[in-house]
Amino acid sequence: MYAGQLIFSQIMDFMPLQTFRRCVGKYRGNFKIKTFSCLDQFLCMAFAQITYRESLRDIEVCLRSQNNKLYHMGIRGNVCRSTLADANEKRDWRIYAELAHSLITTARTLYSKDTFIEELDETIYALDSTTIDLCLSVFPWATFRKTKGAIKLHTLLDLRGNIPTFIYISDGKLHDVNALDHMPLEAGAFYVMDRGYVDFKRLHVFTEMAAFFVTRAKSNIKFRRVYSHPVDRDTGLVCDQTILLTGFASRKGYPGKLRRVKFHDAITGKTLVFLTNNFNLPALTIAQLYRSRWQVELFFKWIKQNLRIKTFFGLSENAVKTQIWIALSVYVLVAVVKKELKLETSMSAILQILSVSLFEKTLLFEALSRKSATKPERPSHNPLSLFDF
Repeated sequence: MYAGQLIFSQIMDFMPLQTFRRCVGKYRGNFKIKTFSCLDQFLCMAFAQITYRESLRDIEVCLRSQNNKLYHMGIRGNVCRSTLADANEKRDWRIYAELAHSLITTARTLYSKDTFIEELDETIYALDSTTIDLCLSVFPWATFRKTKGAIKLHTLLDLRGNIPTFIYISDGKLHDVNALDHMPLEAGAFYVMDRGYVDFKRLHVFTEMAAFFVTRAKSNIKFRRVYSHPVDRDTGLVCDQTILLTGFASRKGYPGKLRRVKFHDAITGKTLVFLTNNFNLPALTIAQLYRSRWQVELFFKWIKQNLRIKTFFGLSENAVKTQIWIALSVYVLVAVVKKELKLETSMSAILQILSVSLFEKTLLFEALSRKSATKPERPSHNPLSLFDF
């Protein structure tokens, strides 16, 4: 019989503790703190994420019921909802943001050898945002509409493993296209985004940085065709053109040539028009790249279903951002565990297993590789996907 660490402790062993301590020191998270450290706060909030706790009282009751195991979980302070609430309100959220970015770097290294589209060695990113509704009277800082509050998660997803590499949290009023001003660009990478991000001045920055974008064209775009490339219409392609913009503002913002690919989807009956600054890939690959953008929509759906980011344990902006960054840290931490242990189990199944077994003393690999006898896991059509919907 295994008599070692709790499963919760084995999961937390994958956390870069030294990096976390540097983050705490940088933002003075433990300044004048004697009994409930930032690590205690993170462990309690991580426990809440994994076990689907709904409130601070819920966290307190569950952890106190296992009081004799808290030391072995790494929690040294006294678990009290008021203490945890104060920590979420006052401890700088950037501590957990930097921890998440450190975990993201680790996860991207682990998944770097995976491929998403076989003919592409370059990194492929999907960019989109999701809105989390809040009550304006309770969260007055999260302005959105006159009677409604909200925050937005602008997310850049690395499709090799579905790892969120860039996350920008804003109020609900910020237009999606403004997130491009905060997003770092990587030379040679492909950025796939919806037409809400079409701003030709901002898109021209991609070309200047030697990065590639694939987006949908707006219906009112004004352009002049320079050259038409031959296409195989049996594949659904309608045209593959090199164009120049002719609108005054668009031409000024993007003076160079663009590629316009028109594709008819026989399954849905829709005809889509794509714009890109890449002239080398086959036109059908451009359409395939845009289709991969749906992965970021699935990511948003998954985290809203599996992480605690719709019910918040605090009311301040700092408390909300702290909870979101810890939730994302837990997601990436589990992704690291999945890759390190070479697990075939889906992310959803892993979290379900963890939610009921954190206090068990079982080898982590054995616990997470168990197969359900009643409901076999659905085969995934995308072997690189971390989550199963």
